[in-house]
Amino acid sequence: MGRLVLNHSSNIEGLIPLLQKLALNTHIKTVTPAVISRVRGKSSKLIIRLSVKTINGYKAIARKGKTAQEVFISTDLNKEELKQLMDIYNEK
Repeated sequence: MGRLVLNHSSNIEGLIPLLQKLALNTHIKTVTPAVISRVRGKSSKLIIRLSVKTINGYKAIARKGKTAQEVFISTDLNKEELKQLMDIYNEK
């Protein structure tokens, strides 16, 4: 079971409960929400997509409305396995 690192005072609405569920997976070591930014497009609901591979896992982008937030996921899963896991939570 991984841990959720809460080092920011603000996060996208609804992101923390979703990341807590993701951190319950035994293959996830840490989940760290990071930089929040404004984006041009608009997403009606909260969606998390994998972005790039990092040294110890992957960077994902969470989007809702006109706001995006980076999320760093430390894991031993490969990209396809992590994508399948995140798709489960994106549907809920």
